[in-house]
Amino acid sequence: MGEVVHRRAIGDHVAIIEIDNSPANALGRMARTEMLAHLDALDAATNIRAVVLTGKGKAFCSGDDLKEQQAAQTGGNEARSAQLGEFAKVLARIESLRVPVIAAINGFAIGGGLELALCCDIRIASTDASFTCAAVNGGLIASAWRLPRLIGEGAAKHMLLTGSPFSAVQAEKFGLVSAVHASDALIDAASALAKRIASRAPLSVEAAKRVASRAHDLDVTEGGRAMSEEVLKLVKSADHAEALAAFREKRDPKFTRS
Repeated sequence: MGEVVHRRAIGDHVAIIEIDNSPANALGRMARTEMLAHLDALDAATNIRAVVLTGKGKAFCSGDDLKEQQAAQTGGNEARSAQLGEFAKVLARIESLRVPVIAAINGFAIGGGLELALCCDIRIASTDASFTCAAVNGGLIASAWRLPRLIGEGAAKHMLLTGSPFSAVQAEKFGLVSAVHASDALIDAASALAKRIASRAPLSVEAAKRVASRAHDLDVTEGGRAMSEEVLKLVKSADHAEALAAFREKRDPKFTRS
């Protein structure tokens, strides 16, 4: 069996990761292993400044592989814990990635697939996308921590407690996605957004992601301290000096992540 998660570059600073595991782009064991390998490689590649995550075909991601999940059920508590832990490791790795990750949600995002999208820094969707908190349909729960933090308790409970599918238009109203595009324009839009991010000062983008990702968990004092620590490092950077020089000389800055 060949690879089910692919990676390709767009220019010098942007990469696209595509889940290609028909028919529903489940993130089974092989896909999780490949996804983690790609994420580790991108984190280590300091030329990469933004990543787009998408699915192939009509699905973004349907979550865990149900056949593997059923097998884990028969394997006892240890097998069940391992299965859940493997999926959680992928989610945590996306959240901790050095650079921003843009979810280009091309089709249905169901259960763990929706959770995968929630872990990304920015989400945009095609008009064909749909979003389902499917866990309550199968006797489980998922997204009950990340989703309320993103869209608020009321809208999140509407999705979490009904297990109903929601359209891309409704997802945009809820604040789950920041833009909706025609299906044939989604990847171009995600690529343009990633390239815009990649054109900004890389160390500043990485610092902004770090602080923003912790914002809900910090009080005013802690938030101020986190900001100050990052700014004190950034003000000494070559990229900050380059930005000031470019402003004086009325030209575009050339950032080097230094």
